[in-house]
Amino acid sequence: MIRIEIDEPTLSRTRIAISPLAEVFCSLTLLQRNPGTVPWPYEDWARRARGLTASVSLYLSLPSVSPDFLCPPPLTAMPTIAEQLDQVRATPAEVIEHEIAKHYPDGDVLPGLRPFLDDRQAALDRLADGVRAYWDAALAPSWPAMRAALDEEVLLRARALAADGPDALLAKLHERIRWERPVLTLVKPLEQSFRAVNQRLLLVPLIFSRGALLCSCDQPDLVMVTYQSRGAAALAGTPVPAADDRLAVLLGRGRAAVLRALTTPATTTGLATSLGLAPSTISEHLTGLLAAGVVHRRRAGRRVLYGLEPAGVALVRLLGEDSARTEFVS
Repeated sequence: MIRIEIDEPTLSRTRIAISPLAEVFCSLTLLQRNPGTVPWPYEDWARRARGLTASVSLYLSLPSVSPDFLCPPPLTAMPTIAEQLDQVRATPAEVIEHEIAKHYPDGDVLPGLRPFLDDRQAALDRLADGVRAYWDAALAPSWPAMRAALDEEVLLRARALAADGPDALLAKLHERIRWERPVLTLVKPLEQSFRAVNQRLLLVPLIFSRGALLCSCDQPDLVMVTYQSRGAAALAGTPVPAADDRLAVLLGRGRAAVLRALTTPATTTGLATSLGLAPSTISEHLTGLLAAGVVHRRRAGRRVLYGLEPAGVALVRLLGEDSARTEFVS
C-alpha cells in the first residue's frame, strides 16, 4: 500500500492534467508485464508496438520506483509530448543529483542512470530523442482517439471537482484508490507512507494505466497520482452488440450503443471516438434519444455534455444487462 496523508491546503489545490509522457512510460510497463498476450483492449496496439521499444530500453530497465526526472509531472493541464520532452531536456543538474541520491542513498546507482550524472545533457537528449522515436511509431497513430477520451475524462472529473469538491472526487477516482480523510491509499504491493503538507495534488488519468497506479513524490511542491482513465476501449475498435441484445432490438444497434455509453456523460465527439461512429451519426442518434426523453443535454463551458434521464437509466438497467456480453472488433 502507498499511503499519502494529505493536509487541507494540499487537498484544496487538487487539479487534473494529462501526461503524454506518462502514457509512454505506462505503455511500456504494460508490454513488459504481459510478454505474451496483453489484456483487452490493448491487443491490437501491442502487436504493432512490441518491435518498437529499442529506443526506450532505459525505461524497460527501471525498477517500479524511479526518480521523477525520467518522467516528470506535467507543467500544464494539457501538454503535448514535445513540451514534456523539452521539460525533460531542461532538467537541472541539481534536480538529477538530488533525486538519484534520494533513490540510491548508498551510492549504488543503477548503471543506466549513471550517464545522467556524468554527462547530464547528452543523457537527457538521448532519452528525449528515444522517447520521441517510440512515440511517433507506437503512440502517435492512436493519440487522436486517446486524446479525445482523455479530454472527456478531464472534463467530467473537473465538473465533479467543481460541483462536489475534492472529497467526492477522490472517493470515486478508481477501485484501487481509497480516500479516508486525510489518507489517500493506493492499493499496490509496494509499502510506502508519506505526508503531503502545503503542496498540490495532481491527478493524471492514463489510457495505458491498466492498474499501474503511479505516485510521484520527488517534487517539493507537488504530489502526482495517476489512475486508469475511462475511454481505453477506443483502442479496441467498434463495439458490436450480441445477437440477443434486447436494447438493440428495441432501439437499433447504434442508439443502443449510444444509450449505454451515456451511463457516463459524454460529448458528441467523445461518443464518436469511443464508439467508432461518425459525429453526424452520433448527432442523429442523440436527436432521437432526446426526443424520446431518455437523454438530456447540459452545457459545460463551451462544450455540451449528454447524459441519461431516469427513463434512460431504467432502460439500460432493464434491457441492457446483456451488454456484458458485448464483443469488440477492430
